[in-house]
Amino acid sequence: MDFHNTPEYKSLRSSVPLRKVVVEGNVEWSYYDAGPKTIHNPLVFLPPVSGTADIYFRQLLSLSATGCRAISVNHPVVWDVPSWCQSFHLFLNSLGIDRVHLFGASLGGFLAQKFAEFSGNGRRVRSLILCNAFNDTDVFDQTSACSSFWAVPAVVLKKLVMGTFETMNMDGSMVAAADFMVQKLDALSQQELASRLTLNCVSCYVEPQNVQVLSSDVTLMSVFDQHALSNSVQNEMSKLYPEAKKALLKTGGNFPYLSRSDEVNLYIQVHLQKYADTVYSATEPRQFLPPPSSPSTSSSKPSTSAAILTDSDSDSDNDVEPSSKTNTPVPASVLERPVTSKQQSQVLLEQGLLEDSLPAEQELQMSPMHETAAAVTAAAAGADDL
Repeated sequence: MDFHNTPEYKSLRSSVPLRKVVVEGNVEWSYYDAGPKTIHNPLVFLPPVSGTADIYFRQLLSLSATGCRAISVNHPVVWDVPSWCQSFHLFLNSLGIDRVHLFGASLGGFLAQKFAEFSGNGRRVRSLILCNAFNDTDVFDQTSACSSFWAVPAVVLKKLVMGTFETMNMDGSMVAAADFMVQKLDALSQQELASRLTLNCVSCYVEPQNVQVLSSDVTLMSVFDQHALSNSVQNEMSKLYPEAKKALLKTGGNFPYLSRSDEVNLYIQVHLQKYADTVYSATEPRQFLPPPSSPSTSSSKPSTSAAILTDSDSDSDNDVEPSSKTNTPVPASVLERPVTSKQQSQVLLEQGLLEDSLPAEQELQMSPMHETAAAVTAAAAGADDL
């Protein structure tokens, strides 16, 4: 399966434009913005080293369909973490965004934590979803070499990244996800890839005392099968956020947002549900239907009776006043049970819409069945006389 040929990917590329913003320092951000633009607390996706903004196409389409504003960005060419955080801050300002919910995978998850730390008491980051993320770059053991990445050929850098891609014990969807990410890696320029690897490997770590996000506002998403990060890294993340919610996937590899998108999307919606109908909501306010008004006694009964008569017994129209013949909807409880002519007459009698005795002209009008019954009775009486 080639993700480029799926209807979802084609739908994103055809319906959501790739936009670009240049902020101070001549730093260019490119991004996809799906969903209602009236939302000022969107969910922003940050890709890993090898990814571009469109790798989250399944999340953008699925979440925007539910009224959520979802933005996916490309990392700009910057060479240190503080510069990235400052540039991202200016990028959000250019879009008029107040606060954000951040979803970050691998490098994206690390930068999401650093931006929450950078924001300080401003609390610009309302919540975090960290997928296969880490909190210390020392786990990659490339601290000494990262200062020279800017001069390394792109081919060498790509081989360095592809060495972390696992291909053993994978199902078709996971293999397709890995192939898709390889294509995205090939599309990156040498400067783009070198800057990302520098951010990923430069000596830096998250200072938990400065992360102004409560542990209860964090979701840690991880998989049980093979992936680039070790179990010890996952344990460190759990210690860093002891009250975080755990989103565990049995399988998914390095890119569960592609290979297990349905599960990931469900976890994201559960995470965002906490903020629904609040000032921090990433979705449009839910529209509630107004409760049915209590009908007044003087007007509801004639209208209901007239509606019943109109639908089931047209012969009784002569017994209803013209002013009561309306199209007032009948309550469902009334429509659900059958109403016989006897019941209709009883209802009308109780409401004063039908006289106790029928008009003389109606009393004289007898159905053929009544006439037959009368003839049989007369014949029986004559037989008794004989």
